[in-house]
Amino acid sequence: MLRVKELVKYFPIRRGLFSSVIGYVKAVDGISFELRRGETLALVGESGCGKTTAGRTVIQLLRPTSGEVYLDSSPNLARLPARKLFPYRRKMQIIFQDPFSSLNPRMTVGNIIAEALTIHKLAKGSEKWDRVAEIMKAVGLDPSYMRQFPHEFSGGQRQRIGIARALAVEPEIIIADEPVSALDVSIQAQIINLLKELQHRFSLSYIFISHDLSVVGYLSHRVAVMYLGRFVEIGEKTAIFKEPKHPYTKALLSAVPVPDPKRKIKRIILEGDVPSPINPPSGCHFHPRCPARFEPCDKEYPPFFNVGPNHKVACWLYKNE
Repeated sequence: MLRVKELVKYFPIRRGLFSSVIGYVKAVDGISFELRRGETLALVGESGCGKTTAGRTVIQLLRPTSGEVYLDSSPNLARLPARKLFPYRRKMQIIFQDPFSSLNPRMTVGNIIAEALTIHKLAKGSEKWDRVAEIMKAVGLDPSYMRQFPHEFSGGQRQRIGIARALAVEPEIIIADEPVSALDVSIQAQIINLLKELQHRFSLSYIFISHDLSVVGYLSHRVAVMYLGRFVEIGEKTAIFKEPKHPYTKALLSAVPVPDPKRKIKRIILEGDVPSPINPPSGCHFHPRCPARFEPCDKEYPPFFNVGPNHKVACWLYKNE
C-alpha cells in the first residue's frame, strides 16, 4: 500500500552574508522500501542515522529533495503541491516521540483530538464529540477527561492522547517515531501493547522508528537497518534477529540486553564514531568502523545482495553468495 523509491532528503548548509550554500547534510540518501497492509516495518539504527527524517519525509512533513512516494494508486506524493496533498494527509498520520512538546498546552484534550475531524470535515456538532469520546475509550482514556489540558496528564497518558489524535481521521498508515523512548519502562509496555491492539482492531500499517531492538523484536514484522542515511540490511524480523548478515546489524544486536544471567553474549565494539553526514566516507559508509572490511569496501558502495527470502544486505561480503 506504500511504495518508496530512492528517497533523498538533503539539508543545505548556508554561510556568509548572502547565505550561500556551501554543502549539504545528507540525512536520507536514497532509501527504497514497500509497506504492506497491516504490517509493521521497523527502522532501526544509531541516533543520527536518519530514521526520523526518513519517516517525516515519507509522510511529507519534510518535502524530499528527490525520490518517489506512492500511496496505493496515488501519483508521486513527493512532487504534488501542498494543496493537492490534502486528501492523502488523512491516510498517513504520525505519533511524535515527545508526548510533552507535541501537544498544544493551550488546547483541551477534546479539542486536540477533534481538530483533525474539523479540518477534514469528517464530523461536526454532537457527532464530532461522540467520535472523540469513542477514540478516547479506544486508547484507554476516560472521555470525562475531554475538558482537561495536557499538563494535567502523566507522560503515558499524554502519549495516549497523541495516539488518539493520530487515529481521529481513520488513517491507514501511522508513523510511530520512537513513541515510547520518553516513557518509563512499565508505561512503555502498556503503550506497545496498545499499538499492537489498535493495529489489529483498525487494520493499521506502522512504520515504527526505534533504537530499542527488544521493542522492535516484539512489535515488528520486517526490519530495515539504517546507517548514515542508507539502508544496509532489510528483511523479515526473524531473519534479521536470528541470522543478521551486515557487520553493523550484528553489532547492534550484540548490544541488546539478554534477560538470562547464565547466557553470555559476545559484545561487538565498533571502532571510532559515526562519520559526518555532511561528508560521508567513500565506498561503503560503514567501512571505517567495520571489523570485516577489505579492498573494495573503501572504493565503491555495495548494491543490495539477496541472502535469503525477502532478505537483502548491502555488503561486499555477500557478492558471490
